[in-house]
Amino acid sequence: MDWPGERRRPPWWATALLLCCLPPVPPVLCQQCQIQSCNAHFVAASSPSPALPEELRPADEYCAALRAYAACTKGTAKSCRGDLVYHSAVFRIKELFGQHNCSSQGPTSSVSAPAPPDPLGSQICNYTSRPGTRSRFALCGLFGDPHLRTFKDEFQTCKVEGAWPLIDNRYLSVQVTNVPVVLGSSATATSKITLIFKRYRGCTEQKVYQATTEDLPLAFSDGTRNGGGRAEGAGSLRILEKAATGQVEIQARHIGGTIVIRRVGHYLTFAIRLPEETLGLAGGDGGDGGLQLCLHGCPKSELIQGHRLSLGNSGLAPRAFSAESATERCRRILRVEDVYFQSCVFDLLTTGDPDFSMAAYGALEDLRALYPGPLQLHAASGTKGAPGGPGTAVLGTLALLLCCLWV
Repeated sequence: MDWPGERRRPPWWATALLLCCLPPVPPVLCQQCQIQSCNAHFVAASSPSPALPEELRPADEYCAALRAYAACTKGTAKSCRGDLVYHSAVFRIKELFGQHNCSSQGPTSSVSAPAPPDPLGSQICNYTSRPGTRSRFALCGLFGDPHLRTFKDEFQTCKVEGAWPLIDNRYLSVQVTNVPVVLGSSATATSKITLIFKRYRGCTEQKVYQATTEDLPLAFSDGTRNGGGRAEGAGSLRILEKAATGQVEIQARHIGGTIVIRRVGHYLTFAIRLPEETLGLAGGDGGDGGLQLCLHGCPKSELIQGHRLSLGNSGLAPRAFSAESATERCRRILRVEDVYFQSCVFDLLTTGDPDFSMAAYGALEDLRALYPGPLQLHAASGTKGAPGGPGTAVLGTLALLLCCLWV
């Protein structure tokens, strides 16, 4: 019997519920809505730098902050289901995407959903694709003397002696320096590669990486191996050590990119994979973008044409390969007579340097590792098993390679 004024003891389940909703103590028993944290981070990330007037602030930087804001709200959706501030933020984000003409697909900046620290870099500094879709990637590679595979899957052989830009956009610049390999021949090979990863607020400071034939470092020019600074996502840009392989891999997760640089003999090879959206290729419009070999290919004046190459008078070293020996070596290493096989034979006959066969092999391995879709190897029909023996096959291969180049 309950006496008047006597407090009834609550049932056990009411006490448990009350304890769950009290301020958490480790271990956390119930997750609190942290939409206010998302809001605060977005305000900080979307505010213009004091040194830069708002009207001059790049639009893509605001869009990156907005994408990160959307990711943050999505990450806290379960705990904020009944929160009016959360639902207001979701509605406002949709409005801002339309007002600022921002795509929901692309790099993000430093707004993160509440989560434990990620030693490999904040999740919001990972490239995100449009919801419900998968990003399409493009590959560019440069190897040999040199052969170029563009982002648009075009394959060319060029001279390009000296310094040339492969990529130059708001996120990344890549420049290669090519030097002659044989006296009297127009063939060149890459002796230096310079990469500049541009500052992306909240993810990485500006970082420079430079590889030469003498040095393939495992660090950026400032001695660090990641994005540096105190940015949350500094680990989203990092150099991976590939011990005893003669190569370096650089991951730029904030732009969805992976880069592989190899040292083969006395020269370097380069391969990169990037999302098409980062390059402006998603809608088939690559834009102008200035001189970028990976995007637009080599200028016509730099393409090696059939009439400019004389295998009978190319100044080859005494150890020059015959057509038969070059074909056999490349077939033994590459097995399939595709465009990489053609490049291998071309390089051996032009330079006489056996290391160039391994450059073609490394480039093919990079393609297989980086290209997420079906391999497009541009296999040459009719070259394998051609009548007349291996010499006839390789000459047919060379003819096909040279005739397919732009004139």
